Amino acid sequence: MTRDRTPRPPAEAVLALLLLLAAVPVSAHQQTGQAAGFLTGLKHPVSGLDHVLAMISVGLWGAQLGAPALWLLPVVFPMVMAFGGFLGLLGVPLPGTEIGIAISAILLGLVVAFEARPPLWVAAALVGFFGVFHGYAHGTELPAGENALLYSVGFVIATGCLHLTGIAIGLIHRWPVGRIALRTAGAVVALAGVSFLWGAVS
Repeated sequence: MTRDRTPRPPAEAVLALLLLLAAVPVSAHQQTGQAAGFLTGLKHPVSGLDHVLAMISVGLWGAQLGAPALWLLPVVFPMVMAFGGFLGLLGVPLPGTEIGIAISAILLGLVVAFEARPPLWVAAALVGFFGVFHGYAHGTELPAGENALLYSVGFVIATGCLHLTGIAIGLIHRWPVGRIALRTAGAVVALAGVSFLWGAVS
């Protein structure tokens, strides 16, 4: 009788998943000075489930696609998101922001669920398009009196960390059971996006 030599998912991926599930908005002491803007921006992306799921899905999808999408998608999203945040800071109108964010969760969840493999430029364009809406939402919610630049740097860094979390979880893609788990997670994200969309239009 031969032993089952199927490798197990790495401990790092399991740990990243546990950290993700344990992440909840945290109340902090009142900060003063310029650090307040950076810390507020750093916390902002994890304060909404719609943002968290969409950003982690970018990392999951990148892990499914492999290089160069593995690093390109998590770079494109924060860059374009920063542009969207700049528009929000300037007060430039962008209709349907919340709807765009909800649809991003639906579509990003679906591409993970179906393990879609479009041309790289299409994947990057899709991710970048939704990055504008996420960035704009962050930009319009800058608290009064806080440093806009440091706030922007904070939410871009936090977004990158969420992408890295998605990539770490996505390492389980190398095993058949891991591929099934990722596709299931994508379906869950898409369903959550439908809920977000319902809330945005109702």
